[in-house]
Amino acid sequence: MSTTPGLECNHWIRLTSIMNFHEFEREKIFRGIWDSVSIARPVPYTLFTFGDSDLEYYLIVDSEQPHQPVEVSRGVVKVARPVLITPENSHPEFRNFFEDNEFGGMVDFLMSRTAAFSNLQIENHKQKAELLSDSVEEIVARLNKTLDDQDEDRIAILTAPYKLGGVAVLKYATDRIIESAAGNIQEFREKGFLP
Repeated sequence: MSTTPGLECNHWIRLTSIMNFHEFEREKIFRGIWDSVSIARPVPYTLFTFGDSDLEYYLIVDSEQPHQPVEVSRGVVKVARPVLITPENSHPEFRNFFEDNEFGGMVDFLMSRTAAFSNLQIENHKQKAELLSDSVEEIVARLNKTLDDQDEDRIAILTAPYKLGGVAVLKYATDRIIESAAGNIQEFREKGFLP
């Protein structure tokens, strides 16, 4: 079956003008960044349905150059739910995840793809830890041993390449929020707040 070459070209031009390849490229970049960070030690708990939840973590960020000390910090993400939902607080609010606005679009991208974040206020509090090494893996192993020795199962360990620490913390908070959504909705139903 033969087609007219000009017809195929016109179809392709029409198709490409409808499709937004820029969005595809943004999603591809986002996926690459998202996959580069990891939750080396997850926690088995979900967020409270009512009230605030604290998500504690250690964050290990690799150095810019090999054989340089990695950055280790301890922090907590506070996830707050408003008592009364109004139009002013119905959108999620993220605070202190990124030092500059370079990754602000990443939050917007993530929010546009899920309803699990509506009306949450999510704030990151970070401080330096006392561990030094030039190896992310060594710090993860030492922290895992310490947390195991203390029977601590509520503190996550996160790892990230240089400059992507905020993305690792965002991924951890996102993971816990999405994991909690089904149970939180069920509890709303059991309490009579949803049909």
